Amino acid sequence: MLILARRPGESIVIDGGIRIVVLASDRGGVRLGIEAPANVAILRGEIAAAVADSNRSATAAHAGEWVARLKTRDA
Repeated sequence: MLILARRPGESIVIDGGIRIVVLASDRGGVRLGIEAPANVAILRGEIAAAVADSNRSATAAHAGEWVARLKTRDA
């Protein structure tokens, strides 16, 4: 993990196409602006984790259905 210190108005560029700008900071947190190509998904960490959990649950449910179908087909 790279750790950087930035002040409001300063930015970080990632891979030439993603720019993160510190808009404001105070004791309660930091406001960031993110510029990225349209094909790059930008999600808050907790949203990304919830989506991943949901996808795992959906995959597990469907996997069980397919195993049951295969067992009945082979019988």
